[in-house]
Amino acid sequence: MNQISGKIVDAAFHVHKSLGPGLLESVYEVVLAHELRRRGLYVERQHPVPIEYDEIRLQIGFSADLLVENQIIVEVKSVEAIAPVHKKQVLTYLRLADKRLGLLINFNVSLIKDGIYRIVNGFEEG
Repeated sequence: MNQISGKIVDAAFHVHKSLGPGLLESVYEVVLAHELRRRGLYVERQHPVPIEYDEIRLQIGFSADLLVENQIIVEVKSVEAIAPVHKKQVLTYLRLADKRLGLLINFNVSLIKDGIYRIVNGFEEG
């Protein structure tokens, strides 16, 4: 999983270097998915995240921006600043999808390293 997340981070660096900050999230999502596929990774865009409640499985419109190699959820943002709710959103997606690792990537930063957050299901991170 660390090898895959390393490829995702490297691809995000490449996309940010090429496009810079200031575009819509949807643009970064499409371009990052393309870059990851170009690197040989299996990527699903807008992967549905169902909710199970009272033994009922509900498909109510939640979706992760990218699911890479059926293991890592990537949530793409292009916002002024990452808020605590953004990290909680990724953690909730991880729990609902029964995945271990998520990356929250904010492309609206001067240095992409300042916009990448690693979120692990089962651990509280600051």
